[in-house]
Amino acid sequence: MRIALVYDCLYPYTVGGAERWLRLLATDLAADHEVTYITRRQWPPGEVDPLPGVRCVAVSPGGLLYDESGRRRLGPPLRFGWGVLGHLLRHRGGYDIVHCVSFPYFSLLAARLALAGRRPRMVVEWLEYWSADYWREYLGPVGGRVGSAVQRLCLALTPSAVVFSRLNQERLRAGGLRGPVEHLPGLWSGGAREPRPAADPPRVVFVGRQIPEKRADLVPGAVAAARRDLGDLRATILGDGPEHHRVQARVGELGLEAVVHVPGFVDDEELERTVGGAVCLVSPSVREGHGMAVTEAAAAGVPVVVCRHPDNASVELVEEGVNGFVAYDGSEEALGEAIARVVEGGDELRRSTTAWFERNAGRLSAAASIRRLRELYAPGA
Repeated sequence: MRIALVYDCLYPYTVGGAERWLRLLATDLAADHEVTYITRRQWPPGEVDPLPGVRCVAVSPGGLLYDESGRRRLGPPLRFGWGVLGHLLRHRGGYDIVHCVSFPYFSLLAARLALAGRRPRMVVEWLEYWSADYWREYLGPVGGRVGSAVQRLCLALTPSAVVFSRLNQERLRAGGLRGPVEHLPGLWSGGAREPRPAADPPRVVFVGRQIPEKRADLVPGAVAAARRDLGDLRATILGDGPEHHRVQARVGELGLEAVVHVPGFVDDEELERTVGGAVCLVSPSVREGHGMAVTEAAAAGVPVVVCRHPDNASVELVEEGVNGFVAYDGSEEALGEAIARVVEGGDELRRSTTAWFERNAGRLSAAASIRRLRELYAPGA
């Protein structure tokens, strides 16, 4: 089959869970299909093979995707959507399957317009479906209504969908999707690592891009709250982003410079060592379409603390007291209480986390998701 994957980001030129997943999917499919990855120009001039075995087509220029606040810029998605429209109009007879990531929306609208009445089957990957409340929080009352309306239009134009969480599966149905919606198993593509004992004194770790919805700036306060009962607790906050200054400022406000380490990005070896020795991984994020952090931590035998929020699908992967805890809300106090419970769980909680991963690794693997997609792509499916 001739398969087109449509997404404006390509790993490793942009880094994230979706980027890693799409690259893995493209590489796997290319073993026995003709695969084209339609994206923006991100690779250096002169590089002709950014994804070996896959034809990469740049339909718009590269450049910065985010503004200083960490929000998506409007220009790049518009240019990418226009480029997708032109490419698919010229080559709409050249594909059997068009697999399009829903966000940043304009590319989905362009693909539906270009393929109207044509043969290629279209599958839309909805990594997330945002609530109206979140849209208002993200873009304000006016921009939020516009963003929510565009999202609803995209859903109405979705012939068939795939998702990675029950949360988003239910939201697509509640939003009026009439076509099939498949809940894919997971995105995990690594391997289990030999569990290590937690460091002494205990240390929690945050890993991620420091943008508003990830709320890394809550970690210092959560550690301060937990230290009332766990006086020797430490923390390491890994990553960088537009909220990095807020994290550093919060550490200073609380006088935790000797307790909370904020080194920015580290290499893979240091990352693995830091996470593997953590008493838990703390993820205060209020918006997750799947929850890769939970599986990645469990692969190292490390429990997690996540927060309960209407837009956070990662709670689906946490069994209370088995592989971590869900903070009852997103406050520093609630996160601190959950961290204290993890520390109290000690080695027994680490063992149960390892066992949880062993039971669920196959179910949550990217390989299982790819197998299911291959079945959905098959003629007559």
